[in-house]
Amino acid sequence: MAFWNKDDKNSTVTEDQVLGVLKGVQDPDLRKDIVSLGFIRNLKIETGKVSFDLNLTTPACPVKDQMRDEAVALVKALPGVENVEIKMTSEVKQAPQLDKTALSAVRNIVAVGSGKGGVGKSTIAVNIAVSLAAAGARVGLLDGDIYGPTTPIMLGLETAPKSIGNRMIPNDACGLKFISMGLLVKSDQPLIWRGPMAHKALQQCLFDVDWGELDYLIVDLPPGTGDVHLTLAQAVPLTGAVIVSTPQDVGLRISMKTLKMFQQTRVPILGIVENMSYYICPHCNSRDQIFGQGGGSRAAEQLGIPFLGEVPLDLAIRTQSDIGQPIVLALPDAPSSRTLRSIAEKVAAQVSIRNYAAPVLEVE
Repeated sequence: MAFWNKDDKNSTVTEDQVLGVLKGVQDPDLRKDIVSLGFIRNLKIETGKVSFDLNLTTPACPVKDQMRDEAVALVKALPGVENVEIKMTSEVKQAPQLDKTALSAVRNIVAVGSGKGGVGKSTIAVNIAVSLAAAGARVGLLDGDIYGPTTPIMLGLETAPKSIGNRMIPNDACGLKFISMGLLVKSDQPLIWRGPMAHKALQQCLFDVDWGELDYLIVDLPPGTGDVHLTLAQAVPLTGAVIVSTPQDVGLRISMKTLKMFQQTRVPILGIVENMSYYICPHCNSRDQIFGQGGGSRAAEQLGIPFLGEVPLDLAIRTQSDIGQPIVLALPDAPSSRTLRSIAEKVAAQVSIRNYAAPVLEVE
């Protein structure tokens, strides 16, 4: 057996040696090593230097820095290696069956729902979408809250989308491609529609829009369990759904109805977000649990689904939403922004887990 001298400049490391040590780096979400997952691309070995691409399942991977640092340390410990260069890349996997629909260029569709209004669902949906886009993903946002569209306000948009032929061109805002019924009707005009009209409107916003290539299409749903939810679940194979609730028992019980509706329509639950979890006084820094404590995490544990995080009741979130500048972009270093980015990363991780675990089924 040969023993290599680390200080020997003429020592030559082999590709097998590099890949061998890289098998020691695990993706904690997919629970496999980065070599078996096919994450190592363009491996090159020169005198004293090893370089390769680390191609992850999402640019919003919450542990990408950890995996990169582990990979550098392991390869640099090989005899003869003086320098390690890693280029971080990503390739979001497409959910099974989506390539067989009219949305074949959209890799994943994620619904964001809640049991009742007033829990900040749209705010969470907007900030998840903007966070994913800021991380480098191609993201679309569909405001499916037909009766109460508010996301145009949060993104600072007023102009209606243009059309080419019979297809709408989504607006660009905050790095997103965006469509909302709120941009197609006057802002003060109520939508007094029966179920079939809401059904048709959602289908048009899905299939008659030139979304282009997207890694994630986030759909902000109306509160409750009505026609729009069923239309979405039946029209396209959703990658998964995120449930938004507050800590209080009443809000949680109602949100659980939405969760069960998704489960009954065979939509995977990506996790629960607890909004308005606590309030920090700006004057004394005391933390008050205005709406109760820990309801979302307890519900997630009981149901065996991921708990994605707690978002505080923060004046800055409301202020930035009202002026059309999502907090994750306007105040990226704010504690609430870090929390919302973490939630977006966990959503992306759950999407990757679902796509790697899901069997490919034939759709007739």
